[in-house]
Amino acid sequence: MDEFASIRHWTDGRQAAERQRAQGVVIGIGDDAAVVEAPPGESGALQWLLAVDTMVETVHFNSATMSEADVGWKALAANVSDLAAMGGVPRHALVSVSVPRSWEPARMRRLYDGLYACAEHYGVAVIGGDTTSSPAQLVVAVTAVGTVGAGKAISRAGAKPGDIVFVTGPVGMSAAGLHWLLAAGQSGDEAVPLAAAQAAGTASLVQAHRRPSPSVRAAQLLAARGTVTSLNDVSDGLASEAWEIAGASSVKLALRKSQLPVSGSLAAYAHSCGLDPLDWLLYGGEDYVLLGTISAEDAAPAKSAMAAEGMPMYLIGSVEPGEPGVDLIRTADGSGGGAGRPKERREPIRPKGYNHFA
Repeated sequence: MDEFASIRHWTDGRQAAERQRAQGVVIGIGDDAAVVEAPPGESGALQWLLAVDTMVETVHFNSATMSEADVGWKALAANVSDLAAMGGVPRHALVSVSVPRSWEPARMRRLYDGLYACAEHYGVAVIGGDTTSSPAQLVVAVTAVGTVGAGKAISRAGAKPGDIVFVTGPVGMSAAGLHWLLAAGQSGDEAVPLAAAQAAGTASLVQAHRRPSPSVRAAQLLAARGTVTSLNDVSDGLASEAWEIAGASSVKLALRKSQLPVSGSLAAYAHSCGLDPLDWLLYGGEDYVLLGTISAEDAAPAKSAMAAEGMPMYLIGSVEPGEPGVDLIRTADGSGGGAGRPKERREPIRPKGYNHFA
């Protein structure tokens, strides 16, 4: 198939006209540029959010760890998470692919199956993109567009001393899932089937890596409270994202090890490997949950409100004055710290996480 036949094969009939109109699409795929307008029925002024993310074969994925559909899902999900981290609503996506000869039409069709499944799940209208050839590896670049109330976007720069640090889900699961997949997939080029992960007790870890679930609804509920002071998504690792908030806000974040959320499947798998799960929690990345800060007065009420909606919110530390940085507070074994309090020790966390150019 030539370029234009390929585009039609990947995209035709994927989204109903009603879905596109609901997201303000006037002209979508098939012209020189898409035309969109603010979705109907919105009250008050809106601002646009724009984010772009790129996935490169052998850097972000390979055929032994992820199926084609998983790649498509994750390529869009990473962008949806960026919009959620600003407190926004995802609306549109532009998808550019650079395709090598090894990715025949059926493989690319499956990639778009996953991408459109993610788009439908989060209400995103796919409105265009670009297609080129590639000499060796597949490259998928997605530009996502969202909206947020004017002046309501939540940045990394608003954390204040006295705020409470939170995350909207367990961390480290994606990294643990990748660890298992790399070990299980050593003997072949096909993606390790989920049934094998289920048999090994690592299915939730594998799914966290292959099909992350951005915290879109949680972000909107928290943003509506007006008490969230900073927000970031955990793409490069909890330590790295915490440092980004600390640096942007000129504060210190103190995280408590005992309060970091550890899933049972992660703890069990780490134990079976003789590894410390803390490394995955702090430095794993690609969890796409949200890390943020909230006023101390509203931390507990917000946690209760989230629980009432069936969504987790873990309070994992506090914001302190001082030079920008991140500390981990551990409860020491043995002697207490006086007045019945456990003895604590504090250690700095390095701004280590995934970095393409480290």
